[in-house]
This record gives sequence, structure tokens and C-alpha cells, in this order.
Amino acid sequence: MNSDIRKARTIANYQFGSGAGHALFPDDATIRLSTSGRIRQILRNEERIATLRADDNQFTLGKIGALRLHAFLPHPEMRVTVNSDSAPFVLQGKTAFARHVVGVDPRIRSGDEVLVVDCEDNLLATGEACLSASELLSFDRGMGVDVRVGLYAASSSSSLGATPSDLISSSSSLNA
Repeated sequence: MNSDIRKARTIANYQFGSGAGHALFPDDATIRLSTSGRIRQILRNEERIATLRADDNQFTLGKIGALRLHAFLPHPEMRVTVNSDSAPFVLQGKTAFARHVVGVDPRIRSGDEVLVVDCEDNLLATGEACLSASELLSFDRGMGVDVRVGLYAASSSSSLGATPSDLISSSSSLNA
């Protein structure tokens, strides 16, 4: 196994929890390095799973990475749940405002990479939490999650009710 894959898995295990590295990065993943030789992107079939930020050495997830992590982590880990009013907008990649948050993993801190889900745990998007867990639930104003990637474009189906397994099975690039 490539030492870069091992390194990426170790970082993912630290960031998302034990076992997340293997769930996110299959053995056949491709690693793109910076000119200085540091890990920058992890891809599978030329689709981005995750990007490693240089400033804090944390991953930002692509659509495939969000789907893989959502399938691996039990509810409510690393999740911010939004109400049905905002779900269609978040699915399109719009910001999840704090007033629409109805549930959250209590361990989430400001700056964490999170999965945004609806009340039935359907994956809507991935992004960066702008507030801590307690603030996400108590604030009535401001950004809750800066959505990086909405999953509307990840699926050929535009239905809000598509489950992560529907999206995974519709994408041939996710078959491990």
C-alpha cells in the first residue's frame, strides 16, 4: 500500500473517527501531490473524494467523499440536521442558516467539516460548520454551515428523497 494513502487515512481517522480513512479512501485511490510533495487531493476515477487543506491539514470533502462518509458514520455523527423548509436549498449548495438547524452532533466545533442532512438522514450537502453545536441550535441568525458542495449535482435524479445508497448505486465510480 502507498504511504500517501496510509497518511491520508490516518488524517481522516483523526478528523472523522476511527475507521473513516478506510471508508473514504479505497486502495485504488489516486493521490495528487503539491509541488513540494505534500498530499493535496485524493481522487477515484478522476472524481475528487477529498482535498487536504494546507493551512490546517484537514480534509474538505467532495461529493463522493460525503457519500462515503455518510454511509460509514452512524447517525448523528458529524451531521447537522436542517428542517424541511431549507432542505431543497441546501441540496442545491446554498448556505444552511442557523435558524433552520433542528439537530446536531454535540461534538461539532466551529470549522469542522460536516455532513448536512434532512430530518430523515438523507444527505443534502457537505460544508464547514460556522458555529459550535450549541450555537447552531440556539442562534436564530447567521450562517450555520457554509455549504461547500450540495448533492443535487451528484445525482442524475433531482428528487429530494434520494438516499445516499441511491446516489452511490447510480454512480459507477463508487464501486469499491
